[in-house]
Amino acid sequence: MKTNPPLDKATIGLATLFLTSGTTHLVRPQVFEGIVPKVLPKRRELVYVSGVAEIVCALGLLHPRTRKVAGLASAALLVAVFPANVQMSADHAKRAQRKGDTGSKAFFAGTVARLPMQWPMIRTALRAAGRL
Repeated sequence: MKTNPPLDKATIGLATLFLTSGTTHLVRPQVFEGIVPKVLPKRRELVYVSGVAEIVCALGLLHPRTRKVAGLASAALLVAVFPANVQMSADHAKRAQRKGDTGSKAFFAGTVARLPMQWPMIRTALRAAGRL
């Protein structure tokens, strides 16, 4: 009988991140609507769906019987939302250029620094799935 991947600190961290972000998607969807790529319709609905998906993935990561499938779903979700993170960086680049203030430039830098952080999160999700 195969054992399920262990619940490690990185997986708990990813689950916590998903729970926090997913809850914010549901409570304050307007925060995320602007980063949904403009080519996609029904932005509010997509924000709600992604929030629910994050919460479901988080709960699945925490339970041993669902950790494998939740790990795969989490990796897929992180890949799926990457365009929104790119959109956020592009929007904040324009804002920083337009405003020229330190705060806008710093926020833009933070959005750019966040982009490569997706890869360690995807690795964590795949490890939780027993794929790495």
